[in-house]
Amino acid sequence: MSSVKLEMGAMAGRQSRKPVTVKGIGLIILSFQTLGIIYSDLGTSPLYTLNGIWPASKPAPSEEDVIGGVSAIIWALTMLPLIKYVIISLYFGTKEGEGGTFALYQGVYPPVERDFDSDRVLTGDSFTSHRSVASHGKWYSRFRWPLLMWALLGTSLTLADGVFTPAVSVTSAVGGIAVVEPAVLDDVESISIAFLFVLFVGQQSGTARLSYLFSPISIIWFLLLFSVGVYNVTTAPSIFRAFDPSRAIMLFVRTKDYDLLAGVILALTGSEAVFANLGQFNAASIRLSFSTVVYPSLVLAYLGQGARLIADPDNVIQNVFYKSIPGNQNGPLFWIIFIFAILATLTASQAIITAVFSLSQQLINMKCLPPLRMIYTSETIQGQIYIPAMNWLLMIASIAVVGAFKDLAKLTNAYGFSVATVFFVTTVLITIHMIQVKRWPMIVGLGYFLVWGFLDGIFWGATLKKVPHGAWVSLMLGVIALSIMLVWTWGKRLEDSFDRENRLSLRRFIVPFYTPEDQKRHASKPEEIVESADDDDTPEAHAPSGLYYVAHDRDGRDEVKELTRIPSCAVFHKVTSGKGVPHTFVGFIQQWPALPRVVIFLSICTLPIPRVSPEERYTVTKVRTVEGFYGVTYYLGFRDHHDVQVNHVIEQICTLESTIGGRDPVALKALLDTIRDVSQVATHITPHYHVLSKPVDFAHVLSPVKNWIRRTVLEGIYRRMATMFPETANWLTSADQIVHVGINASI
Repeated sequence: MSSVKLEMGAMAGRQSRKPVTVKGIGLIILSFQTLGIIYSDLGTSPLYTLNGIWPASKPAPSEEDVIGGVSAIIWALTMLPLIKYVIISLYFGTKEGEGGTFALYQGVYPPVERDFDSDRVLTGDSFTSHRSVASHGKWYSRFRWPLLMWALLGTSLTLADGVFTPAVSVTSAVGGIAVVEPAVLDDVESISIAFLFVLFVGQQSGTARLSYLFSPISIIWFLLLFSVGVYNVTTAPSIFRAFDPSRAIMLFVRTKDYDLLAGVILALTGSEAVFANLGQFNAASIRLSFSTVVYPSLVLAYLGQGARLIADPDNVIQNVFYKSIPGNQNGPLFWIIFIFAILATLTASQAIITAVFSLSQQLINMKCLPPLRMIYTSETIQGQIYIPAMNWLLMIASIAVVGAFKDLAKLTNAYGFSVATVFFVTTVLITIHMIQVKRWPMIVGLGYFLVWGFLDGIFWGATLKKVPHGAWVSLMLGVIALSIMLVWTWGKRLEDSFDRENRLSLRRFIVPFYTPEDQKRHASKPEEIVESADDDDTPEAHAPSGLYYVAHDRDGRDEVKELTRIPSCAVFHKVTSGKGVPHTFVGFIQQWPALPRVVIFLSICTLPIPRVSPEERYTVTKVRTVEGFYGVTYYLGFRDHHDVQVNHVIEQICTLESTIGGRDPVALKALLDTIRDVSQVATHITPHYHVLSKPVDFAHVLSPVKNWIRRTVLEGIYRRMATMFPETANWLTSADQIVHVGINASI
């Protein structure tokens, strides 16, 4: 037989996910959606920022102090959201279009490109490939874990923001009722909780639907801020001196009150969402909406509030936002703005919730977070998702925070700390990205770090002083999230490494058995016939009469067991990439020395398209050296459910078998009938690793303590987490068709 087709099925467009690319009207529509998803948090900052700098419980500031404070806000908005995030940071997303602190880490340490064709190779002699790091130097591998921990720190505090943003935004907006009706002040907490409940329940509708609902609200809100700001600046035109950055510097020189920066940073809350949500939109849409709508509206809003504070300080200081509204306090404009303030704070909460979902998706894909169920809510954009477990955790925590703090001032203390920390984490990672990935001159990266590292550092220092006054809660939530991610990342990588290291070539332990009649027919010695099993060009007419399983022990002795072929079909799932058969198969035949008539080794590939048509879903490769063995790649779109249709795979296997020439038609028909008959019911086999901590000799007096900590983390924490969040949780396959092969994994 000169040539044989050993593969059937092809999936076009196997490229990785690409950034969202739109132009013209599509870009305008996408920019419109960003207002409701990304910028609503920044847009609601005027509700509480100036009172965060000058609380109502203290005397009203002087005119020079007001000008200096507004100047600090304007230039902070210019240097951080505008220049750092909108202009600079958006250049540093992943090639898939994702943003955020973890995306920056992925840029420095990109995931290894996976060859899905090699996943179907079961008889190769080399299964591991190591990415060379020589071109990067020794530091590249040495700093992988420290940088991962740094990136996960920023990510964990962004997750903490998902708790505080809804709590602060909604509570500050609802508090406007007390301006008109002081008697309802005690009911603000319960009203805020009711709004939060509705917000989180509504997440099930999906990001796309919510963006179309919230974006009109946001653009009206920004127009209201702009219009009221334009009117208010006429009451004290001297406020335009705030455009002079020296006014901000002189404020701190004159007052020597460094803590004012902890209030100024409240104007910047939500800036991290600009970068974190890059995967759901694109850089062009984010820049367009910020430069034309968001930035001008915010600048005018703060100028207007400052002007009113100068013109009527003792009255306005009680609630700067609501007291700055033109007209009567109980007039129609007041209530219009109040209603849109409530709606805008709900969209502000949506901004950070969406960012949390997007970051969680990255973490799950990189195996830094347990495999929580993800529901894709868009047919076109892979980044728009809903994660039920994360949504309910955020809801419970946000409601608990509102109920526990009660005081808005303490809430804002907790809020600013996580924001400032994420700012600094992002600056460090972008600096490394500039030098190591972009290969820009060292002076550029250091210059960037000196400017924005200094700005982030002074904000972080001011908020750090608030830890005893409420910021400890944000720090605690961040540490808890960071600990979970570090334990899962470490344990999962050790487990996957164990899976790869224990993968074998099919030829190493499955050998053919030839009868004397076989030997006479082929006029060959048994040794020669056995060796022919290593030759992929062996004709199928030379197929052996049976198969042996050979177990190699440490003493060099081989234990041989005859394998009986049973009329069944088994699908062995490969949980990591690479050549060879998974460890579950070896464990399976060790415990049950028999082979199903049809054995399928399945790898999964998720493509950057919503859905994959059934005829393109499977690629099948036949193993020539062992009859009835097949490698299959299962292609999924990002909105497809994990639902392996074995009957479709079997039909493709039969088509592949039919293309192999040189067969007797009667024998071929019998073979195809047998394959279909035994595959009526298939069993899915996956590994269940029982993790055991391998004692490590640290050659140190504290080695017993280190081994105890290692054992506690891996066996006491990670093992339980892996049991709670199995890989099969999101499969549509019936549970009674899944067999978990228990394997002791000493890692």
